[in-house]
Amino acid sequence: MTTEEPTEPTPKKAPEPSGVDLARVALRAAKEQARARGDAAQQKKQARRGGLRSGARADGRDPMAFGAAINRLITERGWETPAAVGGVMGRWPQIVGEDLAKHCVPEKYDEEERVLVVRCDSTAWATNLRLLAPQLVARLNEDLGHGAVKLIKVNGPGGPPRRYGPLRAPGSTGPGDTYG
Repeated sequence: MTTEEPTEPTPKKAPEPSGVDLARVALRAAKEQARARGDAAQQKKQARRGGLRSGARADGRDPMAFGAAINRLITERGWETPAAVGGVMGRWPQIVGEDLAKHCVPEKYDEEERVLVVRCDSTAWATNLRLLAPQLVARLNEDLGHGAVKLIKVNGPGGPPRRYGPLRAPGSTGPGDTYG
């Protein structure tokens, strides 16, 4: 008897890809390369624009609460100190007291000079405010931040606006005018 050795089955070679198979492989590779290029281009575009601009994710175009929008605008424009001073003008009676607030009103704030201009309805109240000015500057700086107000300029009562009557034309000389 002859013993036959079991032979291992010879592995079949994969058939060489034909034209259609080669086209599928090439198409799949081209799609992957295009997707990779597209992803890289999308990331560059997002980096230039500062993030996503559309879709379900939040971005800078989404609506926001009014207070948040105002705070963002104030911060972007650098209006923190003027806005804070405006808040002080709204809370003037709480800061200086009711009696003083009845007679002295803040008129304007010069941001460059950091001067708060206050008008009083009488010279007596103007004098009183001038005496209290250093304490008031300290109180305002506590509220607004150090150095926000350097000086309080106190103005006394102003006279009524100058009116030109029918007998007086602007630019004409009269009893109180000086001659050049």
